[in-house]
Amino acid sequence: MLGKIVEAITGNDEGKKIKGTVVLMKKNVLDFNDFNASVVDRLHELVGQKVSLQLISAVNGDPEKGLRGKLGKPAYLENWITQFTSLTAGDSAFDVTFDWDEEIGVPGAFIIRNLHHSEFYLKTLTLEDVPGHGRVHFVCNSWVYPAKKYKQDRVFFTNQTYLPTETPPTLVKYREEELGNLRGDGTGELKEWDRVYDYACYNDLANPDKGPEYARPVLGGSKEYPYPRRGRTGRPPSKTDPETESRLPLLMSLNIYVPRDERFGHLKMSDFLAYALKSLVQFLVPEFETVCDSTPDEFDSFQDTLKIYEGGIKLPKAALDSLEDNIPLEMLKELIRTDGEGYFRFPMPQVIKEDKTAWRTDREFAREMLAGMNPVIIRCLQEFPPRSSLDPKVYGNQSSSITSDHIKDKLDGMTIEEAIEKSRLFILDHHDDLMPYARRINTTTSKIYATRTLLFLQEDGTLKPLAIELSLPHPEGDQFGAISKVYTPAEDGVEGSIWQLAKAYVQVNDSGVHQLISHWLHTHAAIEPFVIATNRQLSLLHPIYKLLHPHFRDTMNINAFARQILINAGGILEKTVFPAKYSMEMSSIIYKNWVFTEQALPADLIKRGMAVKDAHGPHGLRLVVEDYPYAVDGLKIWSAIETWVKDYCNFYYKNDLMVRNDVELQSWWKELVEVGHGDKKDEPWWPKMRTREELVETCTIIIWVASALHAAVNFGQYSYAGYQPNRPTISRRLMPQPGSPEYEELKLNPERAFLKTITAQLQSLLGIALIEILSRHSSDEVYLGQRDTPDWTSDEEPLKAFGRFAKKLEEIEEEIVGMNKDEKWRNRVGAVKVPYTLLFPTSEGGITGKGIPNSVSI
Repeated sequence: MLGKIVEAITGNDEGKKIKGTVVLMKKNVLDFNDFNASVVDRLHELVGQKVSLQLISAVNGDPEKGLRGKLGKPAYLENWITQFTSLTAGDSAFDVTFDWDEEIGVPGAFIIRNLHHSEFYLKTLTLEDVPGHGRVHFVCNSWVYPAKKYKQDRVFFTNQTYLPTETPPTLVKYREEELGNLRGDGTGELKEWDRVYDYACYNDLANPDKGPEYARPVLGGSKEYPYPRRGRTGRPPSKTDPETESRLPLLMSLNIYVPRDERFGHLKMSDFLAYALKSLVQFLVPEFETVCDSTPDEFDSFQDTLKIYEGGIKLPKAALDSLEDNIPLEMLKELIRTDGEGYFRFPMPQVIKEDKTAWRTDREFAREMLAGMNPVIIRCLQEFPPRSSLDPKVYGNQSSSITSDHIKDKLDGMTIEEAIEKSRLFILDHHDDLMPYARRINTTTSKIYATRTLLFLQEDGTLKPLAIELSLPHPEGDQFGAISKVYTPAEDGVEGSIWQLAKAYVQVNDSGVHQLISHWLHTHAAIEPFVIATNRQLSLLHPIYKLLHPHFRDTMNINAFARQILINAGGILEKTVFPAKYSMEMSSIIYKNWVFTEQALPADLIKRGMAVKDAHGPHGLRLVVEDYPYAVDGLKIWSAIETWVKDYCNFYYKNDLMVRNDVELQSWWKELVEVGHGDKKDEPWWPKMRTREELVETCTIIIWVASALHAAVNFGQYSYAGYQPNRPTISRRLMPQPGSPEYEELKLNPERAFLKTITAQLQSLLGIALIEILSRHSSDEVYLGQRDTPDWTSDEEPLKAFGRFAKKLEEIEEEIVGMNKDEKWRNRVGAVKVPYTLLFPTSEGGITGKGIPNSVSI
């Protein structure tokens, strides 16, 4: 054995040698406290337990092994103990020397065996001067655990791209076996070194072992509660309920299973930890509860709410000591002021940076429906009064009680019919989604209304609110319909204060729908089945895998963290948004209306009546509101993605028959529809995946949702909701009625009455801490039009097409900057002076309110 190792390292003079370079990251660089790993790995090197590589021929098969590619002799990483070549933080380059065997010809793959004690992150292998071929490059980007952890050898392929039928025969078995390894066998609890991608229902949100109040329904797998699938962990069932998966203890949250290659990189993990510490509710709540001032749980005035940004909230010494005991010093700097005074404070949100009161105006209230953090709900009104689609047998009459008398004098001289015909009336409708839950939600500490908000498009392109309808279930039963009241704009006196409260109830609803539906359900949850299916059914050699893979980075990891600490029973989301314990259940009911093809931006705009087809318009559409920043910028991004996807797919698929005959592609799509989104498998709207056009449409939608749609609804959260009075997430009491003490308080101290109605101080701090994390770009983010590996394919034409895509995105950036400076476009900046940059493709790290990461990565 030792002789072979020496021969492999030193070589002999007979025959040609092939020099190679391996770039990897040692584990001890990432885990600064894991010194043992480094020491033991060096000991293993000394006794001959090394890292070996064997080349696999792409051209010559071994008849004794079913024509698998011939294997070369093992070669070993050189100088593990002494050599350390730093490329970037943590990267090491090692030489490797292969004995050249003519029968290998051109290598198409290699096997790697790690006989060390600990894992490492393998980035690339590059071979120079392969006879008759020149340079051969392998992009790996994968964790390699000690060989004893694996049932089969780890195999990596070159950066060639092959459809299944084009795969060199010598590599076919390796390609098939690698996919089999990634699918697993569907059994057992998965461990960190397992590379298995598998499906499960959302049966891990509840914690019945903790008490009956932590029971929640299983989401997915039933007609009552349909849901996209999540990644399987295989944890055993809870003791109390065999249908519910047991939960990890809070302190073990970071260890929740996802395939190791889906885990955050070390830079992102350190960023995430530093800021996530702020939001661990179970840790911080006891400290914050000691902080409240003269009126516990309340802000006393709008000026009072500014203290958490301008001066900070003074933490008592006990809280400081506790923080110091639990948090490393370098992270403590991020949590409190570094002047030693111990103030907890947040950065100033953009919405109040330039003007502390503009957020209260009707114009800003309306503008944020087009250019805020949830610009995907507003729709053009097609009939008056608005009607409900709820079943009248169950819910009685739910039609709107807004009458022509409420709005007819505010339409710039038009009749209601004319305003509808000219597409000048709009609605923000949170009635039908919330009414079925309003009675139950109102038994909790939340007190909500189902709401409808009507708006009018003015000549200057801005919207003005006309009326807000607040509706409650009938006290005698749902079948008796809704009890509704309509409020219209007022500026002064108690009527003005009541109007401000009416807008707040709308914002509470919009905030909850934003977080649970627009953000969590429609991006995070909807994309995860695509991540799983792609890894299970499309080989790394497959062109569609290479197209989509960057758009799945970190998604499974952030979703797993969410299930552990955010969307779980008693988690941060239930504590900070109005539906409380009904939050996830409600999102399941709304998933019943989810249609994959309507996630395409043009289809979504047409469905909401915000655009009409127009062959002469840009992107084949005409926007009903010309100054709709989300749609204007979004259609440019959509079109750029679509062009890139079309150029890419048409390079590999020359006709529709090639799409139909691609067995991996067909298996991928079948599994995605029938398992990943299996509760919707019988829907007629799924693309059939029979044509190139369907393939391009599907991939464009996936990339749009994972990148631009997520960016549009995520990275503006701190800008707008970092100041809770602008985007409250909870309402704690209903509208004050004349003659009540609350009504008198509203007359005497409207600011205090407003703040006592919306999110309490403690919940505000937790909510702000959460969205500060969610709105922050990590320092290693990869944005749309970028790749983390420049040599991701060896095919020239796709690389050129990708270059054109990146250049188009740069042009869109310039256009966005230009439009934001043009005062003609009033909705792009608004009275709060926050330019619309949520679909500006690139960004630096931190909270920037711009940048489109490739994936749902936070």
